[in-house]
Amino acid sequence: MKRNIISVLDMKDDMPEIVDLAIRLKKERGHHGDPLKGKSLAMIFEKPSTRTRISFDVAMSELGGHPLYIEMSSTHMGGHNETVEDTARVLSRLVHGVMYRAYDYKVMDRIGDTATVPVISGLDNLEHPCQALADMMTIKEKKGGFRGKKFVYLGDGNNVCNSLLYACAIMGIDMVACCPAVRMPNAEIMLGAARLAEKNGCHISASHQPKEACQDADVLYTDTWVSMGDDTPVETAVRIFKDYQINQELLSLAKPDCIVMHCLPAHRGYEITDDVMDGPQSAVFDQAENRLHAQKAVLYTLLK
Repeated sequence: MKRNIISVLDMKDDMPEIVDLAIRLKKERGHHGDPLKGKSLAMIFEKPSTRTRISFDVAMSELGGHPLYIEMSSTHMGGHNETVEDTARVLSRLVHGVMYRAYDYKVMDRIGDTATVPVISGLDNLEHPCQALADMMTIKEKKGGFRGKKFVYLGDGNNVCNSLLYACAIMGIDMVACCPAVRMPNAEIMLGAARLAEKNGCHISASHQPKEACQDADVLYTDTWVSMGDDTPVETAVRIFKDYQINQELLSLAKPDCIVMHCLPAHRGYEITDDVMDGPQSAVFDQAENRLHAQKAVLYTLLK
């Protein structure tokens, strides 16, 4: 039966197993054979990418499959050329799966609903599920588990924050979304995550007070203050988010073994300081590497 991973909720029933698979595939790198031999993945990019493009390309190749990089501008999809639905129907006849990096989650949903092969979100303006999966993998590697851990997200309540709310609720992590009142996460997702967390014995909360939120944290996490497609002037972003920067002052309020995460690209000196990002508590580049192994787990789960 065809399965998509467009939202973190699409992994609600087996996210722990996918995380464990990612960890196993990381340990077995170079020795896991070619389980996706003969399979092809169309990778459609509307937005630029470093980690998503390279990690999916390498993941598919190392599993024995064939990745096809496709710039949106080189296709007929959308506009007056061809409907999104017709493109999805055609791709379903040609490839075994579709990875789509989109501006608009509504278009993502249309492809997912129409395609008869699995569709994976490589990011849209509502969620970034594969990033959240790699983040959960990183936390398990660094912290050994999830229960009783305090995760604090600082900054813009964007697509990454939305996916992390769901992921923490599924995995049993207490999460604080510490964001300015004008840039909170999606309200519907926040509510849904809170309800899911209650069922799973953890807690989702919101805060506008970074110093209070960071007390006794196990994980501090941030993202860029101005995402792709956001036309907020840098000066405005600095005014809104300056108190949410992860620096030594905020890090000192967390637990001594707290790890720091950033999904990249980072604007050093804005949302995170150099001394924290390059410091001993930073898990940023382990987190970036884990995108590869998380993508492998997703591809194996959907295409094997």
